[in-house]
Amino acid sequence: MNYKLTWVTIMFFIHFVKSSIGKKWIMACSGCFLLLFLCSHAAGNATLFNSVSLFQAYSDQLHGHPLIIAILSKILFSVFVIHIVTGVLLFFQNRSARSSGYKVQKRAVKNSLASRTMIYSGLFIMFFILAHTDAVSFGDHGTIGLTISSLFSSPGTIIFYIVSFLILAIHLSHGFWSMLQTFGINHPKYNPLIRNLTYAIPVFFLLLFSAIPLLFVI
Repeated sequence: MNYKLTWVTIMFFIHFVKSSIGKKWIMACSGCFLLLFLCSHAAGNATLFNSVSLFQAYSDQLHGHPLIIAILSKILFSVFVIHIVTGVLLFFQNRSARSSGYKVQKRAVKNSLASRTMIYSGLFIMFFILAHTDAVSFGDHGTIGLTISSLFSSPGTIIFYIVSFLILAIHLSHGFWSMLQTFGINHPKYNPLIRNLTYAIPVFFLLLFSAIPLLFVI
């Protein structure tokens, strides 16, 4: 075993993680993972548009593989924590850079509201996820359909969820753009598509997730 090469690799990784570029890559990769999870979560929740019983069947099928669920849950939790911690570190690092006259690269998409509030929307989303998980994930998955029906019987809860989905959409509008920029997808040929996706994807999730609680009051 080449211990010198291993040590050099470890030191390179540490310096990379400590650098601004390294943190942005961590944010982009973890954000991409969370976006893919959001897509799968949206697909599962979309079964509610058919019926609560179909959603219950989906949940039963999903929890029929407890080992897979346990592993994926731990991975998801780890990625989420990494995303939050790195985001907070970048926030303070960027604020320090701005105070020293650092110039930000011109954007393909101008979205100052989302970019200025990323740290706050991110922290709110964390609070929402904790509240949502406490409400639906720690109970008996065999009655999750009834849990959802009961949860959305309260107008206050419905409003809280819709506001949370709106904040998620705002967060995504900048996060998606930032992820693509980190991956180097920034070219005059693709910028119109990036601009459209920056708004279309958050609006898609906003409409889909917001429509679910409204199903129970229609």
